[in-house]
Amino acid sequence: MIFEKNFPYSFNENACKKCGGKCCTGESGNIFASKEELELIRKHLSLEKDEFKDKFLKKVGFRLSFKEVEFKNGFACIFFDTKRLCCSIYALRPSQCKSFPFWEYYKTHIEEVKKECIGICFLS
Repeated sequence: MIFEKNFPYSFNENACKKCGGKCCTGESGNIFASKEELELIRKHLSLEKDEFKDKFLKKVGFRLSFKEVEFKNGFACIFFDTKRLCCSIYALRPSQCKSFPFWEYYKTHIEEVKKECIGICFLS
């Protein structure tokens, strides 16, 4: 169980095995990663910088985000394994993904995070 200060819930990371990747799929969005995180992923995939960028990244303003692919009635992160229903780079996922579901947004959108994540457990 993971607890984060100032959040009214905890997170059971074991629920991810049953979820099917709801946090990686759905509406279109951006998945940002730092330069260091991108470099680790690029090296893991054994790709040159330009090939990695062209294949997996899109420019959003001054930042880079992972591309998305069509999945069911929406989208999935390009690193979401649509057959196994899990992240294909889980050990190297960026901090944005690691910090889910403890995003500031969800402090005021509790009902939304409850629908998004079966691993949410409310503190009593």
